[in-house]
Amino acid sequence: MSLPRSASAQSTAWASRADAAESAVVHRHIRRLCAIPWTRIGCVRWPVDVPSATFISWHYWWQAQLIDCAVDATVRDPTPARRRRLGRLCRTPWIRNSVSRAGTGGWRRDFNDDMMWMALALERAIRLCGVRRPRGFDRMTAAIADGTDPATGVLPWRRGGDFLNAPTNGPAAILCARLGWIDTAEMLCDWLDATLRDPQTALIHDGIRNGVLVEDYYTYCQGAVLGAETERAAHTGKGTRLQAMHGERVARLLEAVSTGMCTGGVIHGAGGGDGGLFAGILARYLAAVACDLPDAVPDADLLRSTAANLVLTSAEAAWGNRIEFDGEPLFGHDWAIPAVVPAALFRPDDPSARVAERDLSVQLSGWMLMEAAARVDEVVPGYGAGTGGG
Repeated sequence: MSLPRSASAQSTAWASRADAAESAVVHRHIRRLCAIPWTRIGCVRWPVDVPSATFISWHYWWQAQLIDCAVDATVRDPTPARRRRLGRLCRTPWIRNSVSRAGTGGWRRDFNDDMMWMALALERAIRLCGVRRPRGFDRMTAAIADGTDPATGVLPWRRGGDFLNAPTNGPAAILCARLGWIDTAEMLCDWLDATLRDPQTALIHDGIRNGVLVEDYYTYCQGAVLGAETERAAHTGKGTRLQAMHGERVARLLEAVSTGMCTGGVIHGAGGGDGGLFAGILARYLAAVACDLPDAVPDADLLRSTAANLVLTSAEAAWGNRIEFDGEPLFGHDWAIPAVVPAALFRPDDPSARVAERDLSVQLSGWMLMEAAARVDEVVPGYGAGTGGG
């Protein structure tokens, strides 16, 4: 069974591959929440186990990335089925979170990074796809001002905590720029660059706790900061020194990502679980550099083509290393090596039958990458899908 597709959705090989990635996630992972009508939520493992089938395990921020992928597909080809599904995906996490121990009802979470990723996805769904503004959305975005660290003005990872990190403040900066909160977006970008950028590698550290850097590098941290700097450049006066500064930060980080987070132009994988999303998030914001970086930024054409090349090289590798199962793709947790069939297909009751490819996070990254490639292929001249199977 395949999803309905219009002629426009089949106009490029990458759009067709994005359709296939979407279809695989829809059929394997998306279902009603406990049989409640008009709900849709992502089941975090396939084949399902008891915690995922009953949504005891559900992972709030994975659902945000699922919504973002659904927005990508709806923008690319806005079919009625996609619009209905997106509306239900935007509604259901509010219901599930209302009974979560980690939440305080509605959209609220103890973890600010969860809320920033969800707010980013919902804002795009509202602005780009006409989804009705979800109940409680304004209260969620108000948490940016309400929850900031008094000493720095940035958001802690956990409410009331002392860990200040890129996966919280990168998405917050993007969201602030899109909501028109320009001063806050600028402050967050400046803090990320001044506090978390490694002067030797130019990569972004994970965060800082009590003044001590947590010297870990993750692909999604680089992606979030690339997205923030690109968004600020796009919301800054044309040809200004401020726009040039944000462009310079993009250039510096893009070079660092090319050399430190990719091998042969393919973004590094980070396993399953939460790490399954990291490469896809970097690909999403590399596509933002390729498609949204303003012309007035110095060397904009070179930066856009570099970002586009990383997206499409990674996408060719991921597509070439996929498995076709029941006619639909299963992506690997590392796009540079062949994917692995989940042993749980054959030993469903064996607790050791666990591979990263089971995780919704890994398959969302593959879908995110295919959507990023389709967008780059449409917007950036001179790029296209290779000769692999469509």
